[in-house]
Amino acid sequence: MSDHQNFETRAIHAGNTADPLTGAVVPPIYQVSTYKQDGVGGLRGGYEYSRSANPTRTALEENLAALEGGVRGLAFASGLAAEDCLLRTLLAPGDHVVIPNDAYGGTFRLFAKVAQRWGVDFSVADTSDTEAVRAALTDRTKAVWVETPSNPLLGITDIAAVAEVAHAAGAKLVVDNTFASPYLQQPLALGADVVVHSLTKYMGGHSDVVGGALVTGDAALGEELAYHQNAMGAVAGPFDSWLVLRGVKTLAVRMDRHSENATKVAAMLSAHPKVTQVLYPGLPEHPGHEVAAKQMRAFGGMVSFRVTGGEEEAVALCARTKVFTLGESLGGVESLIEHPGRMTHASVAGSALEVPADLVRLSVGIENVDDLIEDLKQALG
Repeated sequence: MSDHQNFETRAIHAGNTADPLTGAVVPPIYQVSTYKQDGVGGLRGGYEYSRSANPTRTALEENLAALEGGVRGLAFASGLAAEDCLLRTLLAPGDHVVIPNDAYGGTFRLFAKVAQRWGVDFSVADTSDTEAVRAALTDRTKAVWVETPSNPLLGITDIAAVAEVAHAAGAKLVVDNTFASPYLQQPLALGADVVVHSLTKYMGGHSDVVGGALVTGDAALGEELAYHQNAMGAVAGPFDSWLVLRGVKTLAVRMDRHSENATKVAAMLSAHPKVTQVLYPGLPEHPGHEVAAKQMRAFGGMVSFRVTGGEEEAVALCARTKVFTLGESLGGVESLIEHPGRMTHASVAGSALEVPADLVRLSVGIENVDDLIEDLKQALG
């Protein structure tokens, strides 16, 4: 795609070559498990079994690599399946990882309840503080894991600075880019070794598919990841791959609208008497605002805020919205509201990643922003 340098063009064309048989401009859904061979080992295009490779998934993987500026993209059945493959590729029993003090609850659960039992240790650090990351490193550290913006507190990590610290210690830097998407942020260009995505969120964009992805700029690491992807088998199916490919075509225009709406919602919440704190990197008072402005195209569609009245009021508020839908997940065209402490982040209760009980998280959709603001105002009372 060297002749298509701009993101919007790559999103539509990378991996999306016209079907050679019919000229179809959209890659077909190859709903197939196995492929006819022209004699033993005579594979057509390298396809033999759809766990190993499928043309629809290949189209998505090529698209993902192009969007993140990497050399290898891999698509999985879920974001956690992608993370699991990455951990088992990079780590062995006795290794150590630095993880953020604010992260998706499922990621923490994977480290604390699965990887740790397998002999992988981890330390928690505030990754927005580069010196805190440095202090958490040990001679066994093989990876530093970052979410930026983080989930659900919208913390910002300086990717380039942490990459320098991680690499000096001989560790890989992993960046979960789900909240930003490759349209708003390019971690590989800033020094990351691997980018992780939940494709379920902004990449798919329509709350109709579950998927995950890994992208790397290191060809050798890409081969190792692909080996484990095939060996472990949690691959994206052809229809799921097709749905994500369809969603990605409008990623740029959706993210522009998500960011525009979220900025206005955050401004309204900041002025509301029943809101005690708004967490949005687009606000000048956000501690990570300057770093976010440096490494992001815009500030995204996720907004979290804390309310007067504590946990009881936060939970009640989530039930009073009419346009915002109460539900887990994020990144769809429709606006969602949730209480992280009881929903997406219940698994971090009692840990260093426990979230405030009075916290509400919004995934601001692409509806008319006036309707979204009025809905929040009536819910706040």
